[in-house]
Amino acid sequence: MSTATVAGPRHPAAAVPRGTSNFTGTLGFVRLFLRRDRIVLPLWVLLLSLPLAPVYMGSIESIYSTEADRAAFAATIMGSPAQRAMYGEIYNDSLGAVGIWKAGMFYTLIAIAVILTVIRHTRAEEESGRTELLDSTVVGRYAGLTAALLVAFGASIATGLIGSVGLLTTDVPHAGSIAFGLALAASGIVFTAVAAVAAQLSTSARTARGIAFAVLGTAFALRAVGDAGPSAMSWLSPLGWSLQVRPYAGDRWWVLLLHLTTAIALTAAAYALLRRRDVGAGLIAERLGSPTATRSLSGPFGLSWRLQRGTLIAWTIGISLYALLIGSVVHGIGDELGGSDAVLEIISRIGGTQALEDAFITISFTMLAVGAAALAISSALRLHGEETAQRAESVTCGAVGRTRWAASHIVFAVAGPAVALLAAGLVAGLTYGIAAGDIGGKLPRVLATGLVQLPAVWMLAAITVLLFGLVPRFTPVAWGVLVTFVALFLLGSISGVPQWVQGLQPFSHTPKLPGAEFEATPLVWLLVIDAALLVAGLIAFRRRDLRQ
Repeated sequence: MSTATVAGPRHPAAAVPRGTSNFTGTLGFVRLFLRRDRIVLPLWVLLLSLPLAPVYMGSIESIYSTEADRAAFAATIMGSPAQRAMYGEIYNDSLGAVGIWKAGMFYTLIAIAVILTVIRHTRAEEESGRTELLDSTVVGRYAGLTAALLVAFGASIATGLIGSVGLLTTDVPHAGSIAFGLALAASGIVFTAVAAVAAQLSTSARTARGIAFAVLGTAFALRAVGDAGPSAMSWLSPLGWSLQVRPYAGDRWWVLLLHLTTAIALTAAAYALLRRRDVGAGLIAERLGSPTATRSLSGPFGLSWRLQRGTLIAWTIGISLYALLIGSVVHGIGDELGGSDAVLEIISRIGGTQALEDAFITISFTMLAVGAAALAISSALRLHGEETAQRAESVTCGAVGRTRWAASHIVFAVAGPAVALLAAGLVAGLTYGIAAGDIGGKLPRVLATGLVQLPAVWMLAAITVLLFGLVPRFTPVAWGVLVTFVALFLLGSISGVPQWVQGLQPFSHTPKLPGAEFEATPLVWLLVIDAALLVAGLIAFRRRDLRQ
């Protein structure tokens, strides 16, 4: 009998042994988490801090060397709602404000990184049973959560510190460099607290990640819509707060108090929720299942649908809601820029109001594709979760072969994102068409924009399956692959970055519909690569032992 079975779950009101406190063992947990993250954590910290000075600031300084060049560039960006929705506004034409503009996307990337870090060391550990085993020793009730918070908080602060130090070596005001580093760290700190609360709500790490990412997606949507047009919606988002710090454009230090207040409140809520639940339990009660299985559960595909349906439905609804925002604001977005001669000249140079709307749709659906890729990874990771929970062995020991069992989950990793992007295209196309009075013309264009993203999205599912087959222990690294692809996408948007760097991520190869011409060749190549990775992953899975 295991130690975890003997100890049993600790009740929240259980007495703490004499000589210990609720935080006993925190430093030991910190050392353990740092050892487990000794590769991934330093990578994302350096990835989100080192490029700021040499890549972002350096490229702008070399390409837009004069004040007039930067003023023209800033005016063009402010005349493009699509660019503002993607990265935020440029508040002046100084070297610092223009150089750091696209790095504003790092506020979102650091949020993704800390969410994955906190959920891994809290809810995922409880789900696997390791937390219960460790809690049977002299460990405080709050030690695990506190250690996870310290690691994520520390990594966020280190990211901001390294970024600020790098910017201080350039010819920009020091105050702005410090302000950007603090805003970057503050974004990570807020979403660390968000993840800590999400970890208390469900018994499943996948559901906890879904809740945290739903909050992040809502924050990004509010920020994007608020920055794309004259709206105050960005003030409802922590990502919007980070941009409103305005480094090199006034340095509004007081905005950081919003981050601090929110992080403290959410952290306190996480501890309060932890105190009220048992180890392994969640605040959202699990529903009792039916006493008898339905016919739909008679095979592996029915079982996979039962396991995957909640995640697929939740992600589809979330992505569709963001698509609804896109469709509702895109029509006539050029009219919101005003009618001055300078604005009209910029719009004319870009290609007219329709070109503005097309660019906005293209960039928005690229971000929706990133969300769909996260859904693909989450669905494919169910293979890893079922294996580590020892349920895969129970299923495959019967008449169900390994390939059939794996395919039952892979089909949802492929079909789920397709359904989500199809729904998003329909929602955005219909709302856009109704607003423009041309459903027949707008709907097919928007729908095509969503569907051409699928080969790039499926590559993330294929990479996850390949990792599961070859190195099952490192299957969750697929999340790091997604973050790397997004970082390369942002890096590739900077002038002067080599084409081969841009080509390393799949989203750069999809046709830029609806404004550009459709090209089938890149999509065919992406599909071939997807198929090859999936087949290689399945072959590797068939040849290795379970729970390797």
